[in-house]
Amino acid sequence: MSWAGPEDVYLSTSLANYLDKKLLVLLRDGRKLLGILRSFDQFANAVLEGACERVIVGDLYCDIRLGLYVIRGENVVLIGELDPEKEELPPHMTRVTAEEIRRAQKAEREATDLKGSMRKRMEFLDMD
Repeated sequence: MSWAGPEDVYLSTSLANYLDKKLLVLLRDGRKLLGILRSFDQFANAVLEGACERVIVGDLYCDIRLGLYVIRGENVVLIGELDPEKEELPPHMTRVTAEEIRRAQKAEREATDLKGSMRKRMEFLDMD
């Protein structure tokens, strides 16, 4: 059995405050997960019940259902509690299907790739 340092106790205590509450978890790869925190350990590994991934592209969003979901603690960037009484998104956001959000993601990626390639082509004009 390993000894828990003061920082481990603080982490455990702070996560304990979130048990059975709806959370937003931001992962290192940029994904945003929502769900009810049901369990965690000293490494910040966490179990979300009723989890979904929220995908946002511009003013469009989609919640992709994941069910019971285990998150490895090293992938967590941020954990925040969501207020069940408040609307989570601004009113101008439009909910779309998973297929529509995937198309929007693809179009966004292609636009970013085009912008990058155009920038490379125009670098020769950048004569300081």
